[in-house]
Amino acid sequence: MDVKRLLLLIPLAVLAYLIVVQWNQDYGQVATAPQAPTISNESQTSSSGDGGGDDLSVPTQNRSADDMASEMPGQASGNSRDLVAVSTDVLDVRIDPQGGDIVYAALPQHQYALDSGQPFVLLSNDRTRSYVARSGLQLEGHQGRLTFSPEQTEYRLAEGEDELQVDLSASVDGVDVIKRFTFDRDSYAVKVDYLLDNQGETPVTARFIGQLVRDDSADPSSGPKMGMRSYLGAAYSTPEDNYLKVDFEEIQEGNFDNRDVEGGWVAMIQHYFTSAWAPAQDQQNLYYATTDSQGRNVAAFAGANQSVAAGGTAALGATLYVGPKVQERLEAVAPHLELTVDFGWLWFIANPLFWLLDHIQDVIGNWGWSIVILTLLVKAALLPLSAKAYKSMARMRKLGPEMQRLKEQYGDDRQKMSQEMMKFYQKEKINPLGGCLPILVQMPVFIALYWMLLESVELRHAPFMFWIQDLSVKDPFFVLPILMGASMFVQQLLNPTPPDPTQAKIMKLLPVVFTFFFLWFPAGLVIYWVVNNITSIAQQYFITRKIEADPSVGKGMKTK
Repeated sequence: MDVKRLLLLIPLAVLAYLIVVQWNQDYGQVATAPQAPTISNESQTSSSGDGGGDDLSVPTQNRSADDMASEMPGQASGNSRDLVAVSTDVLDVRIDPQGGDIVYAALPQHQYALDSGQPFVLLSNDRTRSYVARSGLQLEGHQGRLTFSPEQTEYRLAEGEDELQVDLSASVDGVDVIKRFTFDRDSYAVKVDYLLDNQGETPVTARFIGQLVRDDSADPSSGPKMGMRSYLGAAYSTPEDNYLKVDFEEIQEGNFDNRDVEGGWVAMIQHYFTSAWAPAQDQQNLYYATTDSQGRNVAAFAGANQSVAAGGTAALGATLYVGPKVQERLEAVAPHLELTVDFGWLWFIANPLFWLLDHIQDVIGNWGWSIVILTLLVKAALLPLSAKAYKSMARMRKLGPEMQRLKEQYGDDRQKMSQEMMKFYQKEKINPLGGCLPILVQMPVFIALYWMLLESVELRHAPFMFWIQDLSVKDPFFVLPILMGASMFVQQLLNPTPPDPTQAKIMKLLPVVFTFFFLWFPAGLVIYWVVNNITSIAQQYFITRKIEADPSVGKGMKTK
């Protein structure tokens, strides 16, 4: 088989591979939403965050992360493991009295799947996934987890109320402890506070610890998608690194260096959603990563030590965010937390694009039409550059016969032919690479837009019109990808034919390959590409007609 035939087979082989891979991803597994644990949980001692007996552990200044001790206070009083159910307008959580950890969190305003009727579950601990938000209190001289006593087992934010407080109480060695969860209306940020009342005769030192514990299970919000995937793993923020990603492999290998800094936050990130601990920004916080006894990944912080005098009181707290990655909500929780909306290495292009798209949406009220308008605005901004390229391509198309004559005349002398062709290009003001320029300029915008549409939870389950009811997933009937492929084919008809026959055949295959490649792209991204192609066709058509009607173009062409 010669090289030219091999080049022709490569796109077809890639196409077949993509079809097989995506078929397996789409139909190889069926996922269901995790169910909320029952309020009565006495028989499921291992279903909560620490039911298996893990203590919260934190590295200290004089020990390495590999030499950790269980330093949480506790008492083994009470056998009840009734989970505390808390419901607000945007959160449905379960709190385990053993430690006071949030072991389940559902988001009623975000469906698990379009029209499923089930809320999206971010935190859960069952047979399929273990992902919990743990918090504890380190008291000097005490070990273990506190077992709290709730005032009631069900709480609900009532109509007309903007705040809901859930208090869990415990006592250890003369120190009365209230663990208070404060929920606000229309807020995914939960304030977690330890209120200490030292009734003993000696001072005690206390420290707040917050952990996000997750296994290596797949991200249920990612779904089957072609191409690049959203990041799944931990992230930290410090004054030196506003956004530092630490994947699960690094955590398992112990490659994260502990950081004792002022402010900051720690998060677990997945597609569209995140959980994050944000401690007080005016205190020193120790950030670390480790694994627990079950092999789960632990991303955590330990707050500053605080002394509570005999007969005195103190409050230690942090904010837990459990919800969608909406930039304005994240900004309100902690500085730089909005960076968890990860637009990739082209963030400096993606961020302005999202800002513009968001403002268009505020006026239009439809994300699909907002993408159409954004595409037209981007196209208008690139108009001078693309017009110059299209003019060069139109000249090449009109002067194709003369170029073919030169090749036939100097076909046996490649050096001479190259010299004559360069003279011809200069004389006729043709840039042979001009046709590639619009694509090269557009690719960074395309990649940035891809990540912007991929990461923006605002487009999740957002309808456009007709059969497009979710811009974040593929077109269910593949109409948009077919229109995209057809528009690419029309564009090729307006372009000059490549001089090399093999290259010409490969170019003819590209619309087919791209059509199948775009079959599984988010509908919002394909809308952008279709609108961009249609506007390019219109622009190229009028420029080509103008060049072909210009008698000065090719006036000095020689005849054979």
